[in-house]
Amino acid sequence: MLNTLSKTWVLVSLFIATLAIGYSFSFAQDATGGVLLDMLGTGEEAKARLSEMNPDQKSAHFWATVLNDTAYPLAYGGLFIGLIWRFAGQLRQWLILPAVAVIVADLAENTTQALALAGNDSLIGLKDILTPAKFGLFALAAVLVLLSFGLALARRFRPKTDTSQA
Repeated sequence: MLNTLSKTWVLVSLFIATLAIGYSFSFAQDATGGVLLDMLGTGEEAKARLSEMNPDQKSAHFWATVLNDTAYPLAYGGLFIGLIWRFAGQLRQWLILPAVAVIVADLAENTTQALALAGNDSLIGLKDILTPAKFGLFALAAVLVLLSFGLALARRFRPKTDTSQA
């Protein structure tokens, strides 16, 4: 499966999906009447935002979370994993771990938010851990993608050693 994620057509598709889904959040934000819960760092901030929303806004946010924000970490996470797998060389099995972890953290955060939007906010306090973890892992995975590109360039331009003259 990881070899499939690193194919050019898959990477291009994931890149387009990431951009399209990311853009769709502007429509979701309009429908919810303000900032999305994903952008709030704590459970208390999320509870305050939930109290500001009317039932239609909560419904719109719920569906945006369940549909858009479930697809989004799969798209950007798959893109990160595929790029690292393709370019990182021998380190790739370790360098993909933050990209895998960000998918898990983002989906877990989405679950707590969907539950809260549906009326059960008992787990929304987990945002205190999940949201910073999501953003931190996202940043780390993005840096590792850049590191992978650097490793690929270094391999490409490394002088060839002649082993025939030993």
